[in-house]
Amino acid sequence: MGRYLKGERKGSVAAWTLVGQKGTGWTPGAAQSGRRQAAMTVSYTLKVANAQFGGFSKLLFRWKGSIYKLLYKEFLVFVMLYAMLSITYRRLLTEEQKRVYVKVAQYCNRSTDLIPMSFVLGFYVTLIVNRWWAQYTSIPLPDQLMCVISSTVHGKDEKGRILRRSLIRYANLSSVLILRSVSTRVLKRFPTMDHLVEAGFMTQEERKKFESLHSDFNKYWIPCVWFTNLAAQARRDGRVRDDVALRLLIDELNLYRAKCSMLFHYDWISIPLVYTQVVTIAVYSFFAFCVIGRQFLEPLDPEQDQDRDLDLYVPLTTLLQFFFYAGWLKVAEQIINPFGEDDDDFETNKLIDRNLQVSLLSVDDMYQNLPLTGKDKYWNESTAQPPYTIATAAETLKPSFLGSTFDMRMSDDPEQSQQVEASPSLPRMHTPLLNRFLTAAASPAVSLKNFGRSNRAHHHLLRLRGEGGFPSPNPRRGEDPELVGRIEEEETEDEASEPPTPGTRLKVPSRLEASQGPRKENPQIRVRQPSDESIDIDQSAA
Repeated sequence: MGRYLKGERKGSVAAWTLVGQKGTGWTPGAAQSGRRQAAMTVSYTLKVANAQFGGFSKLLFRWKGSIYKLLYKEFLVFVMLYAMLSITYRRLLTEEQKRVYVKVAQYCNRSTDLIPMSFVLGFYVTLIVNRWWAQYTSIPLPDQLMCVISSTVHGKDEKGRILRRSLIRYANLSSVLILRSVSTRVLKRFPTMDHLVEAGFMTQEERKKFESLHSDFNKYWIPCVWFTNLAAQARRDGRVRDDVALRLLIDELNLYRAKCSMLFHYDWISIPLVYTQVVTIAVYSFFAFCVIGRQFLEPLDPEQDQDRDLDLYVPLTTLLQFFFYAGWLKVAEQIINPFGEDDDDFETNKLIDRNLQVSLLSVDDMYQNLPLTGKDKYWNESTAQPPYTIATAAETLKPSFLGSTFDMRMSDDPEQSQQVEASPSLPRMHTPLLNRFLTAAASPAVSLKNFGRSNRAHHHLLRLRGEGGFPSPNPRRGEDPELVGRIEEEETEDEASEPPTPGTRLKVPSRLEASQGPRKENPQIRVRQPSDESIDIDQSAA
């Protein structure tokens, strides 16, 4: 049986001991492992709660979790290489060799502009950060599941307690199994199944059943199946009183299991290796060119000695570039897998402890253990107003936010506030821009002849507009006679070149006919041939 490192905290001193079936002892390796397990995520949220002068500057002097701790080794290597090359150029090369080196250095310095460092690193780090946060949200937490178990699985007797505790224990066992597969911290804590049995996550009988099921894949899902079978048995025994409660229980378990599965797939499917290689090669090649090309160079022409740059033995701008770009790459390297043992990696062991303790407390000690209910403090008050302390009393002077338009100043003209009813008989109003578009003359670059070939109805529409069939959007504006003549001329040419299609008929929309109303008919004059009687009457009258 494996040994465990257990801690007992007294004040600010943690006393660590090794306990197990083989006795008690202490080894340096266990002590080092204990220190690593005690490492916690660096949190500085309280330090930046309020914006103040030099707020972020105070964070620059921290070592744990800092960029200095992450980058100082690579930074020292870069400085040493730059210094060695600088000494070689200044002291060991001949004049002819210096001339050759100057040309090489100038070429390398120009080559640094061809590597898109900001573009490549920016996209890569953004992808890594999004993946990092998505992995954290995929860590299974039993909070919702334990509330459903406590409210739907009934029974105060020993069998009811065993049932609720077994259900939540199976859920915690599933999360521990998947975390053993992705987190080095958890694997070091539970290296074998015996350690899980000794930790109380599973019994010996459950371990035998678990190992008897052979599968080539990860078996973290087996406790979830045990959970569903046990919940179905509880429904048959009446511990779960209806099918709705059973459905709610299974749905919450499926959400819990889905997070375990998502965590497994994040560990399985990594960011494509070629992307990581491209970014790494881009950064390293950039600074390889910088080591050669950013050296102080003596001018090839002695007459240009006055125009040369200031000789700086320490290239400040180049070192800052290394600090920014290489630091950016190290940040991606640290959070690409947050289940390791870096300073800012996820505290998976703490999450396991918290989940087991809180979930067992919820389904067992807190089951039907309610405080007495009574009238609250604001029973006889229509509006509840909790008190403020002296430190927060100034917040009561601020008015409540009611909306961004609540304080908008309206027009004092009473006519602007009068309500009118929208009527379809009112004339349609056009904006000035739309009005100009509708009444604009045809562009000379557009040929009406081409439009006519594609659709013969366009000529009829033009004639109808000229005949007054369509109402003009601007009745006060007269038609351009020159424009009308040009349109009719092109129509005549087009009709002469293309014979009309037989059976073509202009169909006027019904709504257009309705809008025009009844049309007045002109009086008709009929000429009849005079008869013999009318001729005789006319002659006698004469």
